[in-house]
Amino acid sequence: MRTLIIGLALTAALCASCKKAETPRAFSQAALDQALADPGRKAQRDAADERRKPGPLIALAGVKRGDKVLDLIPGSGYWTRIFSKIVGPEGKVYAVWPQAYARFSMGNVQDMRKLSADKYYGNIVTEVQPSAILSAPELLDVVWTSQNYHDYPDEYMGKDADPGLLNKAVFKILKPGGTYMIIDHMAKPGRGMADTEALHRIDPAIVRRQVEAVGFQFAGESKVLNNPNDPLDIPVFDKSIRGHTSQFAYKFVKP
Repeated sequence: MRTLIIGLALTAALCASCKKAETPRAFSQAALDQALADPGRKAQRDAADERRKPGPLIALAGVKRGDKVLDLIPGSGYWTRIFSKIVGPEGKVYAVWPQAYARFSMGNVQDMRKLSADKYYGNIVTEVQPSAILSAPELLDVVWTSQNYHDYPDEYMGKDADPGLLNKAVFKILKPGGTYMIIDHMAKPGRGMADTEALHRIDPAIVRRQVEAVGFQFAGESKVLNNPNDPLDIPVFDKSIRGHTSQFAYKFVKP
């Protein structure tokens, strides 16, 4: 009987330990604040934080310590640096370009490769993928794309660059409960994808329809990047609006 009692007690202890180990990690505002204060991003913080609103947007996405995050078409790495410090050494940040886009952004790609080689940002992996159909070496917690979803309908991105194919690929590489975050320049309501190439804008309504069509659930939005003074019908690089376009920020979750 004593042996049985000891065995039951050991089993209970092991089960308790398993439950503790499986406790989901939680979003931490303190971790986000610390990442935003990272000295390594001082130049970007001073130049861009006020207009890009990283605090509320990353809080909406819920990026947390230990997460595996894919930053799709990361540009200069503005978001990548922040993700790196939030997820920490237990996490990973994949900075990914499709080849069709990377050929126009080799300076950014090379800079990101240098950043990946820096031990201070040692959890960043830089990759140029041959196809526009996104892939990842492991299941992810977050896929994030800022100001680039509108590129996927455009001819220069190649035959695989279709928003529907992108969304299906994202759905496949996310864990259940994973987050798909899309930030982009607004087009006028009803314009659909008509302005993606000429104006670099897209209608938020069609983005939501496209993403939900592959199985994602809409999980919220932020309006911190809305600008009522943007007429929505001029190119985003027009000097009258550049850096201050009205943008939508949508969060989707894989069930």
